Amino acid sequence: MNLAWTIYISFIGVAVLMLLPRGNARAARSVALVAAVAGFVCALAGAFQAKAGPEIETIARTSWIPSLGIEYHLASDGISLTLVLLTGLAAIAGILFSWNIEHRAKEFFAFYLALIGGVYGVFLSFDLFLLFVFYELAIIPKYFIIAIWGSTRKEYAAMKLALYSFVGSAMVLIGLLAAYVVAGSKTMNLLELARFPFPADFQMWAFPLVFVGFAILAGLWPFHTWAPTGHVAAPTAASMLLAGVVMKLGAYGCLRVAMTLFPHGLDTWAIQPYAPGIIRSLLSHSLSANIQWAFHLLGFSSWRDVFSVLAVIGIVYGAMVALVQKDFKFVIGYSSVSHMGFVLLGLVTLNEIGLSGAVLQMFSHGIIAGLLFAVVGRMVYDRTHTRDLGELQPMNLSRLIPFAAVTFTVASVASMGLPGFSGFVAELQVLIGAWQTSPTLAVIAGVGILVGVAYTLRALQKAFFGDQEPAALPALTAGNGHSELEPISTPERIGAAMLMGAALLIGLCPRLLLDLIVPSFKSPLFDGLRKAGGW
Repeated sequence: MNLAWTIYISFIGVAVLMLLPRGNARAARSVALVAAVAGFVCALAGAFQAKAGPEIETIARTSWIPSLGIEYHLASDGISLTLVLLTGLAAIAGILFSWNIEHRAKEFFAFYLALIGGVYGVFLSFDLFLLFVFYELAIIPKYFIIAIWGSTRKEYAAMKLALYSFVGSAMVLIGLLAAYVVAGSKTMNLLELARFPFPADFQMWAFPLVFVGFAILAGLWPFHTWAPTGHVAAPTAASMLLAGVVMKLGAYGCLRVAMTLFPHGLDTWAIQPYAPGIIRSLLSHSLSANIQWAFHLLGFSSWRDVFSVLAVIGIVYGAMVALVQKDFKFVIGYSSVSHMGFVLLGLVTLNEIGLSGAVLQMFSHGIIAGLLFAVVGRMVYDRTHTRDLGELQPMNLSRLIPFAAVTFTVASVASMGLPGFSGFVAELQVLIGAWQTSPTLAVIAGVGILVGVAYTLRALQKAFFGDQEPAALPALTAGNGHSELEPISTPERIGAAMLMGAALLIGLCPRLLLDLIVPSFKSPLFDGLRKAGGW
């Protein structure tokens, strides 16, 4: 089955939703669920039909803007397929956990499916202009979903996300236009541009520009601050998508575009000597050279070193901040920043095990973070109307909503990297890859995992295993001593079971995805990256 239908079905779902009468929330939910399931079926069919190997399979290719050499070019490899599968799973789960949406339901699900369609488009685009268009299409609906259906300073969070995203997009666009012009203004095809010998001096400034532009959306420290704020303000489904797939767009762009087009941007810097007169020296060198010189004074010798350190800082910083949060959702928000640090660290290892671990971590974090946000946002907050861990602790929610307690416990151990879950395999590969390049950074990243265990157990104990009987809390109990909390619904149970099953399946049999991911790095598309990494 053609993977392009994942995109088309999503936007067809948007059109159908817009034709529905206002106020028919049940029909809107049904249409959205059918579209999401159909998209996931297409993704599964594409994965089953794919042949493990370095080949890039063209899905659709036709001229779009001939005068500029821009094409409508969709293609896939194992990396694309992995993230398309993640998107399909996250889309279905998000709708199941939004089954209670009644306010402007058709608009909510229309924005939701438009976002999903944009994400599918990014992962399947092999023309850089087309990729950029889908990238922007995926960001715009996010603003409205948070601003209209969010909570806790929702307008501020939505605007902050939009501003950070558009600054990053502007950086990416400048880099892509520069590459297009330097390559002769003939094509935006990723495969052709990856073969073009861009000058080393050009790559030295184009690489960090495009990498940071994408990495902003991936939560790279210190550009991460939009993420926890956005997670907390977003409605449950939007939080699941924001952590599950939208942050992956940034990491995917770092790998697919910045590192593929400009692999020599990761080379060791050739620092030019500076004259004694500092002002005269600064003016006589380019901005790129001056930035490199400044980082060189701090002990860095390449952009690879810089981004490795920033990724590790993100891992430890996110974990330590999560450890002291009082808001349950902020704990998971900063946890996402920490776990995305492993993705970025894996990318800049430049070895096969680290890169494949980074892609597997994208999938794993998308599943586990989505499950954590589903429990916190839908199962807990929508029922107790509080996210304060101090207020949740005496409620003893493990007795009031035991299914939520079990689900969060499973998601917690998966997030901590317990063997048997997808997070263990992914983070282990990243740490092995990091050890091969910098044992010190690998050890520091390991400390981040230990802090992650601490904040996860703290949140689990405070939120679900308090030391009081729920019957002692009159606000949450009826006169007969039974809980007044809404029971966990069937859609929520199905969504939770899907995500838990996926994390467990990939944890027990990681070859299901690694057999797709690893051969992709042997593609000619990554020739430059393999030479940069020496493998």
